[in-house]
Amino acid sequence: MSELNYEAIAHLTETQIEDLCRMYQSEWWSKGRHKTDVQKMLQHSDIIIAFCHPETKKLLAFARILTDYVYRGLILDVIVEHSYRGKGLGKRLMEAIINHPELQSVEKLLLFCLPEVIPFYQKWGFLEGVDNVRLMVCG
Repeated sequence: MSELNYEAIAHLTETQIEDLCRMYQSEWWSKGRHKTDVQKMLQHSDIIIAFCHPETKKLLAFARILTDYVYRGLILDVIVEHSYRGKGLGKRLMEAIINHPELQSVEKLLLFCLPEVIPFYQKWGFLEGVDNVRLMVCG
């Protein structure tokens, strides 16, 4: 497999917000989200981690974090464009989250996921249960 080129970004352009809205429409958990709501959500997210194509600037992967920067950080909306899945972007996205400088002192990172993706998140120390360094709530 050839190396996938991407550019890391912390803010989305209007076109990338439209890309994100299209990505949301293909998932059961985010279908029906409207652009105006997504724009408001982005304004109120503490950290945005995203990857785009270096030439076209098309959004390829996205995640956001809500945090107090001390005790808790909630990872939300981890998503990779369908045509780019299986190329390691999800792994790179999670590594960017876990290694983000502003999250290094956060006591616990949390996320929600379906049972079938638990093994993916366990690679970064996410475990089920409230006494772990990282908490995964499945549902």
